[in-house]
Amino acid sequence: MTISFIPPFLIFLIGSFFALFLRGKVLKWWIIIVPAVALFNAFILPKGFVYNIHFIGLDLAPVRIDQLSYVFGLIFCIISLLNSIYAYGLDDYRHHVAALLTEAAALGVVFAGDYFSLFFFWEIKALSTSYLVAIGGREDSLKASFRYLLMHVTGGVFLLGGILLHFHQTGSIAFNYLGLTNLASLLILIGFGINAVFPLLHTWLPDAYPQASYAGTVVLSAFTTKSAVYTLARAFPGTEILIIAGVIMTAFPIFFAVIENDMRKVLSYSLINQVGFMVTGIGIGTELSLNGTVAHAFAHILYKALLFMSMGAVLKQTGKIKATELGGLFRTMPWTLTFCIVGAASISGVPLTSGFVSKSMIVAASAHQGLTIAWFLLLFASAGVFHHSGIKIPFFAFFSHDSGLRPKEAPFHMLLAMGIAAFLCIAIGVYPWALYSILPYPVHYIPYAPNHVMEMVELLGFSALAFTLLMLSGIYPPEMRAINLDFDWFYRRGLQLFMYIDRKVLVEFEDRIVNTAYEWLFLNPMMAFAKFFKGVDTYVVDGTVNGSARSTYSVSKTLRKLQTGNLQDYMILFVIGILILACVIILLRGGI
Repeated sequence: MTISFIPPFLIFLIGSFFALFLRGKVLKWWIIIVPAVALFNAFILPKGFVYNIHFIGLDLAPVRIDQLSYVFGLIFCIISLLNSIYAYGLDDYRHHVAALLTEAAALGVVFAGDYFSLFFFWEIKALSTSYLVAIGGREDSLKASFRYLLMHVTGGVFLLGGILLHFHQTGSIAFNYLGLTNLASLLILIGFGINAVFPLLHTWLPDAYPQASYAGTVVLSAFTTKSAVYTLARAFPGTEILIIAGVIMTAFPIFFAVIENDMRKVLSYSLINQVGFMVTGIGIGTELSLNGTVAHAFAHILYKALLFMSMGAVLKQTGKIKATELGGLFRTMPWTLTFCIVGAASISGVPLTSGFVSKSMIVAASAHQGLTIAWFLLLFASAGVFHHSGIKIPFFAFFSHDSGLRPKEAPFHMLLAMGIAAFLCIAIGVYPWALYSILPYPVHYIPYAPNHVMEMVELLGFSALAFTLLMLSGIYPPEMRAINLDFDWFYRRGLQLFMYIDRKVLVEFEDRIVNTAYEWLFLNPMMAFAKFFKGVDTYVVDGTVNGSARSTYSVSKTLRKLQTGNLQDYMILFVIGILILACVIILLRGGI
């Protein structure tokens, strides 16, 4: 089969290659042209297309376009263009190269029809996103990048192990529905789960995202976890353990986000919260929940990027990102504030915004399946996300106390990117049918049913009232400079304990026991053998050789006396020799 279009990941791969050699305005326009071409190309992608090749004995499908991969591919191209517009003013070519490469890898993942292609792009994405964190220019960027890479390499090892075991058992590397049925599928699930920030495996996200640049965090928020959501939706729909993992993910980040001082870290925890909704929808596995998962991923990419863009603009214009150092910015950054509020309303599920028409599908699916506890926790999480992302982010950054900061409004290109994202958030909320029409299954869900609207209005109103009362009573946790401990405390302390045991126990054991045993059991006997053979070599071998040499030398010295140099002497010796030979012959014949 021939391809009549350009594979989307190929456009970004070529774009990242040429971006290596471009600088200045040429580079800035190049990073916009590349995703613009990719977005145009995305609209003409043929559904139901699979491109197969035979490579190193394997049947590969590097390009597979169906309804599920198409939705993720389309939103990845849209957000890539917005990211490029937002980062237009950034002069660091390293960021643009890594961003284009990340976008290529993410598109490679969602269009991969086999595990070989999937793993190839999966690892490229891990490397490029690690690099984005490393060049973030923050105080802890390099260390956070190393920790990020370590977690993703670990996930890659699980994924590779599962793929090899799956291939050994089935002889197939096709990337289709898998289900949690054996060890191979468990390893693959863990590999995906690390990227999808499963509970206890989530710490790399709030650790690394705030360490990227103001534009780098926007790229990270769009592709890393959403690629994992796609793979889970492809391979594990209806896997019930994902319901448990998902609802836990929606609930626990709320508490961290409430007490966190770093605004981008608050958004990082709320990102885990939102991915939890998607994971829950995948675990439920019905058409409604899977449609809700895909729709929510689409909407979430836009409004989460919008929120990270607004906080990135604040960071760029003020150099500060902690709630204790911000406040009062509404005076000089009104457009950034406006777009931030749109993003905050969308993530909270306010009617007429994208979050309202997407997240509610998952909540409704849990109710339809009789999952009462999950349904209740999803409602609790909806109220919580409104609390920390819907209210806390705009309130502490733009209102609250007056920090005295009077920065200029964000540059035009950043406002343009935020404006387009905000427009799409509202457009999807006002007319959700455009999004619903491209979802994997037919949509019969009506988001603006009166009971649903009232339910959300009451929920959000109650959450806003609770925030107000807590603030007025002084109970709400005050913003303060502090380091909040997450589960990575156990990783770090465990690693420190391992290093202590290594230095104080294992090294001592090696010095005192292993080395001593080695000396007595191996080294000393070997030295004795060596000494013995040295004696044999010295007194027997060398003595024999030296004795032969001395004998040869003595004989040669005697024979040299016969060499007089006179022809007469040699003739006499010759004659004597002939006579002796003749006598010998006569005697022998006489004896015969």
